Amino acid sequence: MSRPGALAALAGIALAASSAAQAVDYAAERAAIARYQDADQRLQDVGWRLVRGNRAFCPRVIPAIGLQLQDMMSYGAPGIARAALGLKGDFAVETAARGSPAALSGAFTRNREIALLERLDPNAWPKEEEEAMVWHRLVWAHDHIDAMLAEHGGITISFADGEAAHLVPVETCATRFELMGAGKKAVADGSRVVIGIDFPAFAYPEEEVFAALVAHELAHNVLGHDAWLDRNGRSRRHVRRTEREADRLIPWLLANAGYDPRGGVTFMTRWGKRHDAGFLKLRDHDGWDERAEFIAAELPQIADLMAREGRADWRTHFRREIDPAEGLEKPQAPR
Repeated sequence: MSRPGALAALAGIALAASSAAQAVDYAAERAAIARYQDADQRLQDVGWRLVRGNRAFCPRVIPAIGLQLQDMMSYGAPGIARAALGLKGDFAVETAARGSPAALSGAFTRNREIALLERLDPNAWPKEEEEAMVWHRLVWAHDHIDAMLAEHGGITISFADGEAAHLVPVETCATRFELMGAGKKAVADGSRVVIGIDFPAFAYPEEEVFAALVAHELAHNVLGHDAWLDRNGRSRRHVRRTEREADRLIPWLLANAGYDPRGGVTFMTRWGKRHDAGFLKLRDHDGWDERAEFIAAELPQIADLMAREGRADWRTHFRREIDPAEGLEKPQAPR
């Protein structure tokens, strides 16, 4: 999991360029980065638990280690960010998802400086110091890690202090999670879940309620909604059907991750009452009360499956709202 564009939005919370006459409050800069990383840690912890717990049912799984990196060139003022964190280079640990190989190793502490990803030094990638808020190097770094895990079954990561750690991946559903430094939106694009740091669910203390938001977006990815809408059109009717299907899958994903599946109902009731007006104008979502009812209707079947089989196999038992094969080209019959 990684966040290609996530840190690019951090300029809004800190790290604005300072004039020569203005002293930089590095303590404030570090605090601003820490607040962002706390929110990102929560997202990555929940995301990891969901993709790990549902790996048996996802259409595509990948080897993963749960590591998030940060690149100083993604900040609004790279030099200030580098100095605030006490780094000489640009790459460092951002988060290690709770329970992941990266976290269990104990080596990937927040802001620990990275020297090598196997034999590749990401700090040597081209850059212009006057550039800021560029995210493509983070994409390269995480793509390189994914490639090493897929091709070699592991990766050795070296730190600037001379130590190194070798990580062996585990299987997860194929989705990356990204936190944006501003905004209240939550979206999924087929391969990523992107959530704005100002989304109201971050204020909910109950982890299963926040997890319901993440599960809704993950549901779009594992059910192939983005590709289906590309093939069949993004009419209000089509979008509404995919949104309803994603809502209904929430408790299945929560149950397999060890969360209370009723968290989906709680999330929709609490969040929907306050934020439903915008959706009602577009009518590409059901009303919050309808959404809560649709989620609740899944709970008896999930409870029965968990009691009998110890897991909620949504790949076999979940009722689809759409035909996932609709719009696909049919293979030509042999002549």
